[in-house]
Amino acid sequence: DAKFGSKLDRIEGEAFRFCRSLERITIPLKDGIITADDIFRGCKKLTHVDLVEGAVLRDTIDALLLEEWKNDMKDKLGAINQSLPT
Repeated sequence: DAKFGSKLDRIEGEAFRFCRSLERITIPLKDGIITADDIFRGCKKLTHVDLVEGAVLRDTIDALLLEEWKNDMKDKLGAINQSLPT
């Protein structure tokens, strides 16, 4: 597991690429924290991403390459957006 607090500004390059033991990561929810779309590629055991602080969930999810989870979250966010008054 890896846990980062609010002082983390970004995760760059291939920081966790092919980290086969990483199962859970906690990162601050900040715009631009994920700088590449392959940071978690090859992390086969990664099943939990805890996002804390902030309001840019959609952009962060898009960058994680967790397709099934990402698509599920997009569907849920879409349903929420449809039910909110405009």
